[in-house]
Amino acid sequence: MNPQAQELNEVLVSKNQVVFDLLSEKGKNIFFPKKGILGQTAEAKGTRINATIGAAIEDDGTPMRLESIASKIDLDPSLSFPYAPSFGRPDLRKKWKEMIYQKNPRLQEKELSLPIVTSALTHGISMAGYLFMNEGEEVIVPNLFWGNYNLALVNAYGVKLSKFNLFKDGGFDVEALKASLLAEGEKKILILNFPNNPTGYTPTFEEMDAITAVIKEAAEAGKKVVVITDDAYFGLVFEEGIAKESIFAYLADLHENILAVKIDGATKEDYVWGFRVGFITYGIKGGDEDLYHALEMKTAGAVRGNISNSSNLSQSLLLHAFEAPDYNEQKHSKFVIMHTRYQAIKDVLADEKYKEYFTELPFNSGYFMCIKLKEGLDGEAIRDILINKYSIGIINLNNVLRVAFSAMAASDAKELFEGIYAACKDYSNM
Repeated sequence: MNPQAQELNEVLVSKNQVVFDLLSEKGKNIFFPKKGILGQTAEAKGTRINATIGAAIEDDGTPMRLESIASKIDLDPSLSFPYAPSFGRPDLRKKWKEMIYQKNPRLQEKELSLPIVTSALTHGISMAGYLFMNEGEEVIVPNLFWGNYNLALVNAYGVKLSKFNLFKDGGFDVEALKASLLAEGEKKILILNFPNNPTGYTPTFEEMDAITAVIKEAAEAGKKVVVITDDAYFGLVFEEGIAKESIFAYLADLHENILAVKIDGATKEDYVWGFRVGFITYGIKGGDEDLYHALEMKTAGAVRGNISNSSNLSQSLLLHAFEAPDYNEQKHSKFVIMHTRYQAIKDVLADEKYKEYFTELPFNSGYFMCIKLKEGLDGEAIRDILINKYSIGIINLNNVLRVAFSAMAASDAKELFEGIYAACKDYSNM
């Protein structure tokens, strides 16, 4: 083991043995190099002639660049063309942490790590797999989950997804989650994704409290738990009585045996899908600057060894947006559009006739909603009919159809569900 990794491990063990125990073998061995090329480059910063970094510089000291590209970017070249740090831009990391506190009031007075920048949520999930998942370990997920967990975690790290039932009696199945957490095995890896993809469901305040209680119960029973909160669709809650804060805010200071790992980003929150900027933030009861610094160093090391760093241009543009005086007003205007589409779906589905062929799964937030087809219907055949006869595209997930209302006008809601109804009738009459 590299001495720099060992040094970070010793810090974690001295601060909280559980955090060290939750690391994968890769996680225990990773470090951010303070020596070698990076260390020598850092020491040379400020020299008159700096021939250390592998980037080209113009004779005037500015980043070398093609005018055909530079002419399209209305930013200082130093904010777009050079490499960003593997940790992410320091100003953006600080700003995102401030925003996490603003969006999650119950985190006030709770100590968190400084976020590490990832290449959006998918990369953040992958880095969590690198740091915390060994081959053959089980990762607890709901039975309705984002399919890319299979590629990012199962294929990449050889883990097994252990599924618990998501819904019971029209709400979150807390007892199913409890059974998974209290099952055999000391280490537990849990992924919670709210608003959920594919269902568009966020728990009520009461359900959030109940979920928190069963996770704490597992910790008190001696389980060592790492909870990865996939907050891709954070902030898009459309009903009263639904929790608007991340489940991370409930877990970040809950118990010494629970490491909360918040994975979020600007992709959906700020409508910048191609920017590829996400964040990993840590929280644990008793966590302090030294513990979090060690985790940050390991996370940045994993990023360094994987993609080197995220886009400097994207980070700079986002920071500019976050600091714009009308940023919140701009976001709210997009929220209103999304809420209008959500409400249009709700209004259309109030028609009882659709229950002849399908029923909606609980939804109240996010980008999506799902309908469950009645027994005897074939989701794949119906998807094909919808494309070829009605020019409607949806996603089939084993006879659960996912509708991305984020990608359709509110005025199309009636036509969409009438089309699904007609396609189900067509199939039934075949």
